[in-house]
Formats: sequence, C-alpha cells, structure tokens
Amino acid sequence: MSDELTSPVAAALEPLETRIRRKLERQYFMHLIGANLTLIEPGRVEAELTLALQHQQQKGFVHGGLTATMADLVAGFAGVTLIPDNHGMVTVELKTTYLHPGVGEKLRAIGWVLKAGRRLHFCEAEVWCDDLLIAKATATMAVIEPVV
Repeated sequence: MSDELTSPVAAALEPLETRIRRKLERQYFMHLIGANLTLIEPGRVEAELTLALQHQQQKGFVHGGLTATMADLVAGFAGVTLIPDNHGMVTVELKTTYLHPGVGEKLRAIGWVLKAGRRLHFCEAEVWCDDLLIAKATATMAVIEPVV
C-alpha cells in the first residue's frame, strides 16, 4: 500500500475517503485490472470490477489470480482505513478458498478488519461474481511505520 508523505495535521483533518482515494492514485495494478473502490468506511472496503476477456482463464472462468487480487485489495485497504496516514500496509499472508468458478459480468469484493493491532491486522474478504459467492479469503496485513 502507498505511504505518501502528508503532514499529520492535514491528514487528521482530511476525510477518510479522500485520504484513501489519494493513496489509490499509486495503485497501478488495481487500475490495470480495472477495479474501483465503491465503499470506504473505517475497517471496511468494497470494490467492483466489470469482467472482460482479459480477466478469464482458458476455460472462460475468472482467473484465480484476479479473484485473489480482489480479495487482497479490499482486505488491505480495509486495514489502511485504520492506520495513520503516514503509515503503510503490506500483505504478510493471504489464504484464498475458491468456492465456485467465476462466470458472469461483474466481480464485487468486500473486505473487513477482524482485529486491528499495532503491527498486524487480521482481515477477511469475500469475492462475488454477480450474485454468487465465489471465494473467501483471510489475510494478515503488516503495518509499516514511517522511518524517522
């Protein structure tokens, strides 16, 4: 996750959604796949992606890597909503369980923080393809403190 420098006073006054959207500017892979955050709340983030041919594997299903990426994205940014602006967050562990093949028009991912700690956040995510839950994930995210 991005860790741009912003004055602590300005960041404290900046609305959460504005702060997260500023950090999203440098999420180049997210933009490449076409994902967009649709909900940003403390400890909870949702994202959507309109499916296209480049998102499919050889049998026409949503590629598993894309499904895991969506889970990682929302779990990570759910964690980012709970840390100071000058801190960063990276994935330590991601376990994705695939429940159904993804066949449809849109992916929707929902991520939330189960427990936010000083150094680690424990998060979960669900990935839906249209109205079908296709994957569940658990993630451990590490808080990266600024170097002084």
